[in-house]
Amino acid sequence: MFAAERRQLILEMVRANGAVSLRELARVVQTSEVTVRRDVRALEAEGLLDRRHGGAVLPGGFTRESGFPQKSHLATAEKTAIADLAANLVEEGEAIVVGAGTTTQELARRLARVPGLTVVTNSLLVAQALAHANRVEVVMTGGTLRGSNYALVGSGAEQSLHGLRVSRAFLSGSGLTAERGLSTSNMLSASVDRALVQAAAEVVVLADHTKLGTDTMFQTVPTDLITRLVTDEPPAHDDRAATELQALADQGVQIAVAGGQGGSAGAGGPGGDSLPARQQRRDVPLPGPRRQAPGAGGQLRSASMLGEQGPAAERARVADMRRR
Repeated sequence: MFAAERRQLILEMVRANGAVSLRELARVVQTSEVTVRRDVRALEAEGLLDRRHGGAVLPGGFTRESGFPQKSHLATAEKTAIADLAANLVEEGEAIVVGAGTTTQELARRLARVPGLTVVTNSLLVAQALAHANRVEVVMTGGTLRGSNYALVGSGAEQSLHGLRVSRAFLSGSGLTAERGLSTSNMLSASVDRALVQAAAEVVVLADHTKLGTDTMFQTVPTDLITRLVTDEPPAHDDRAATELQALADQGVQIAVAGGQGGSAGAGGPGGDSLPARQQRRDVPLPGPRRQAPGAGGQLRSASMLGEQGPAAERARVADMRRR
C-alpha cells in the first residue's frame, strides 16, 4: 500500500472512531507500528489529527465526515426519482459498472428487474441490493473496505478493474461543476471512481440538485468524460443549480431531469412538461453548430424552403445568379 493510501485510511479510522491506537492502525493498514507512527506524525503536521501516547485522536474542532446513515436521509425523494429515470437507460443483457453511494444504491434496487444484466461494483450496498435478483450477475472488485460508505477502495480495487470493458458506468459523488466535473471529498474513493470510468464506454453521473455547483477536494470525472447527467429539477430560487445545468449542457453533457415530489419536474423551465413525478424525462438540447450569417457567404437554405418556392422560382433565381 502506498503512503498516501495508508494515511488516508488512518485518517478515516480516526474520523470514524475519534481515537485509535497505533497497534490497531498498524493491523488495519498491514504495516509496522514504526511506519504508522511516522504516518501519524505527518498527518499531525498537516493539522488533520493529534498524536497521543500510543495512538491518534481527532484534533480540536475537527468535524467528522458524514457517513452512510446521515447521507441516506438526505434528498431521499430526489434520489428515488433519479434512480427511476436512470434505470430506464439500462437494457437487457447489458454489462455496466455501478459506483458507491446512496443514489447508486437506489439505482441498484431497480436494476434487479433487468434480466441478463452484469453489474461490476465496488459497493457492498449495491451488491446487497442485487444479491437475490434473478438472472443478474454481480461482480465485485477487491480492495480495502471503507466503512463510512461500505465501499471497497485502494490499489486492490483499482487493479481488479484493469482490462475490464463495459457499456456504461453509473457514478455519484459529493459535487458537480461544469469547470471540474464530478468530485468527492475522499482521495481513495476518487481513485477507484476514475478506474471505473476507464472501464466504461459511457459515463452517467447521478447527482441531485444540491450537488450542482459544489466543488470538493478530489476530481473523479472531468466534464469532457461525462456522457449524461441524471438529476432532479432545481427549485425555482436555486439559480446556481440552474446555471450549472446550462453550463454542463453547453459543454456537451446530455441532461436528463427527473421529477420530484409534489408536482411536475419541468414546470417553469425550458422544455418542461406536465408528466407526473418519476415519469418526467427532459434532455436539455446541446448547442447546435453555428450557422454562417447571411451576406458573409450566402444564406443557408433547407430543402423544404426551396420546395415552398416552386421549381419555376428556383430556376429564375439560378438564372439571375448566372447573369451576375
